[in-house]
Amino acid sequence: MLALSRKKNEALIINNNIEITILEIKGEQVKIGITAPKEVPIYRKEVYVQIQEENKASVDVESMDALKKFLV
Repeated sequence: MLALSRKKNEALIINNNIEITILEIKGEQVKIGITAPKEVPIYRKEVYVQIQEENKASVDVESMDALKKFLV
């Protein structure tokens, strides 16, 4: 993990086409802005984890259904 210190209105660049800017700092909360190409998906981590879990559950159910059809 890379840890950086940034102040309000400072930014960092990722992969030449993603810019993350510190918009506001209030106590322990930091508001960031992300500029990226439309084809780059951006999720909050808790949403990303939930999507991954649902995708895994879906694959498991589909695999079980396919196996049942194969065995019958």
